[in-house]
Amino acid sequence: MQLSLFDDQEFAPKKKKPVIVVKKQLEKKQAPEQIIIEKKPGKRGRKSLKEASEDAALFSIPDDDVLFQKQYYPIALVAEWFHTTHSQIRYWENEFDILKPKKNKKGDRFFRPEDIKNLRLIYYLLRQQKFSIEGAKQYLKDFHKKASTDLKIVECLNQCKSFLLEVRSALE
Repeated sequence: MQLSLFDDQEFAPKKKKPVIVVKKQLEKKQAPEQIIIEKKPGKRGRKSLKEASEDAALFSIPDDDVLFQKQYYPIALVAEWFHTTHSQIRYWENEFDILKPKKNKKGDRFFRPEDIKNLRLIYYLLRQQKFSIEGAKQYLKDFHKKASTDLKIVECLNQCKSFLLEVRSALE
């Protein structure tokens, strides 16, 4: 007969699933309705290449026509577009010389459309091509024009792929 420290169920450690509760209020007069979203427990460590490439393909930056309508974009909006944190973008600003956002008297960073294009290039090299920081710096120093044309080609191919997938789903 084996004895365990946790024979009693009340002392046994319980595994809990993380749950996020989102309160949604439809109108001011109605009570908020709760939506429960179960979140899968995350695994520790680095993501696999497949997971990382799927996440890297998800950034949603507006087209150039929309992007150049405003002169400056706050760091919060830019971080939201790239699905990353403010600190990550500040770190890339310190590491890469081509990123030069404007700062106001308070110290808030505002990115110009040119900075966002450069940030898109850095994101492509680091997240999709899996360059190290030092490798990406060297590559940008040596082949800046080539890297930007490669990025444009990849974006064009991704747009074609999404269009063809939409056509295929419409035909089925």
